[in-house]
Amino acid sequence: MSFREIAVTIRAVNRASHEFTRIQNDAEALSVRIKSLGAAIAGLGATETAIGHIAHQFGLLNDQQARVFNSAMMVVTVLGMFMRTSWGVAVAQKVYAAACWIATAAQNSLNISYATWLALTGVGIAVIIGAAAAMWYFASQMNAATASVQSFNEAVAEMPERGRSIRRAGEEELYRRGVE
Repeated sequence: MSFREIAVTIRAVNRASHEFTRIQNDAEALSVRIKSLGAAIAGLGATETAIGHIAHQFGLLNDQQARVFNSAMMVVTVLGMFMRTSWGVAVAQKVYAAACWIATAAQNSLNISYATWLALTGVGIAVIIGAAAAMWYFASQMNAATASVQSFNEAVAEMPERGRSIRRAGEEELYRRGVE
């Protein structure tokens, strides 16, 4: 037998590539949504600027109100246009990541405080009530046992001395022989 007929096949599987691709696809989808939102905000700002100009023309806004309104809407338009750039997408993603972190921290603190509240109000009170019920039951059983012993002692004390030494017939024989 020679080693020339043996073939070895090596197949390398990179399992991390799939996850990196998934993360890349999620990031690209987020950037597309951010750019789409930026376009909508820019369009909304431009539309509101036009509405402000028309409102000024019809006398609904005076000069100062129209200037302030149009300036604010131009800022909205510029913000929307900035969100469509790569820098704007990067800033928006960082803001989104920070908001997610804050929301996660808030949710975790709410979960912890809710669990603590449940433990202290629901389960804690139930444990206290259960312990009180068990203590009451034990105390009532002890009181009943004590009353029984006291009544027995009172009954024995009322019995004449000679009555206490009464024995059954044949009992002396059992004591003498022992219990078989």
